[in-house]
Amino acid sequence: MSFPTIRVFDSPGPAVRELAREVGELIRSRAAVGRQAVLGLATGNTPRPFYQELGRLHREEGLSFANVISFNLDEYLGLADAHPESYRSFMHRELFEHIDLPAQNINLLSGSLPEADIPAHCAAYESSIRAAGGLDFQLLGIGSNGHIGFNEPGSSKDSRTRLIHLDRLTRRDAAASFGGLDQVPSQAITMGCGTILEARRIALLVWSEKKAAIVRDAIRGPVTNQVCASFLQEHPNTEFYLDREAAAAL
Repeated sequence: MSFPTIRVFDSPGPAVRELAREVGELIRSRAAVGRQAVLGLATGNTPRPFYQELGRLHREEGLSFANVISFNLDEYLGLADAHPESYRSFMHRELFEHIDLPAQNINLLSGSLPEADIPAHCAAYESSIRAAGGLDFQLLGIGSNGHIGFNEPGSSKDSRTRLIHLDRLTRRDAAASFGGLDQVPSQAITMGCGTILEARRIALLVWSEKKAAIVRDAIRGPVTNQVCASFLQEHPNTEFYLDREAAAAL
């Protein structure tokens, strides 16, 4: 077994330009035969330059997203849709407002549902992914504890979209954005590892030396549910896009 592929770049710029070009080719090739491209999208600081590059391709090179369906990975529970730290707000601010992706093709998990409604919401999300033909491409980052999406340590490889309690390390990492640890939600809804691993193509981006050790564990360590990103070792079409700082421990 020789996957995943590891790509190391001097900086995020060349990495996101190459990946955005690939995604653009996927979108255009599907449009040419009257098909839709199904993209799984992530949030956080890491994918921001990638979304900026997609916006540039749309604005300057005419890349249309009219044939794209998107599904987001996760969402905090208990935040209003308009909360500035909600992932719904993030996606509109960072990407959707800058491209021509039809509103009806955007699929986002809701963090404002009553807890009793969450299982049905998660089941419907899984059904929507299947109805779209599955994910052609899934974008990922990695948490300090090795999570992908919000699949915290202990998540099973075949897990599905569900409610999850956030690890203290995850909440601590988000504390600055929320103005303190006590303001960070303690729960979230996330696509499961099994959902993610069914994507036909996966790209995981990392730009920080702070993540170098967990990147090493994910790529070189044992496949374990204590580092959910390690499940990607067994996915046949995954690439890690790293800057030199993130690759320092490999």
